[in-house]
Amino acid sequence: MGLIAPDAGRSVAEVSGESPNWVTARLSDLVNWSRTRSLWPMPFGTACCAIEFMATAAGRYDISRFGMERQGFTPRQADVLICAGRLPFKLAPVIRRVWDQMPQPKWSISMGACASSGGIFDNYAMVQGIDTIIPVDVYVPGCPPRPEGLLYAIFLLQKKIMGESLTDQQLRVERTLGPDGLFRAPALIDEISEPFGNSVHQTRSS
Repeated sequence: MGLIAPDAGRSVAEVSGESPNWVTARLSDLVNWSRTRSLWPMPFGTACCAIEFMATAAGRYDISRFGMERQGFTPRQADVLICAGRLPFKLAPVIRRVWDQMPQPKWSISMGACASSGGIFDNYAMVQGIDTIIPVDVYVPGCPPRPEGLLYAIFLLQKKIMGESLTDQQLRVERTLGPDGLFRAPALIDEISEPFGNSVHQTRSS
């Protein structure tokens, strides 16, 4: 199983659904290049995958080489949410709230089998894939994935960003509940999280 990046490798025209003129295309290239070299991650570590993320950020792999110099741990100053580890239903409203607080443009990486599909935790308490709560741009397989896997995911995300168009307004629309049943509404996230602790009342996602 390899890394999956929806829309990765597609041209500007394919992603936007239209044929931009030369000036717009060149401006898109410049803006997207700048964005790929200055991604600010927001780590959301819940389990062992977070340890691998820390290894990736340390000196041996050093993700700051690829523009991720600043890790602010604040959603309002980040544009890449990296969910590393399993996500209990009790944390579902929290990650949705963090995602909603991040300014556009923003992207997300699902790091590890548990974040992507629930992994070995196929039970009543775990979200079976964070893509039911927030949109995901790149999936990283592994339990846990090695730092090289996360680095490759960052490369794929950079490639996807380079294919985006400034003229496509749909890329920046906040998605809620889609036709495929993903991206549950905030009220539903709170409802399914209710039995797992009173603290959910303090972290309403709406």
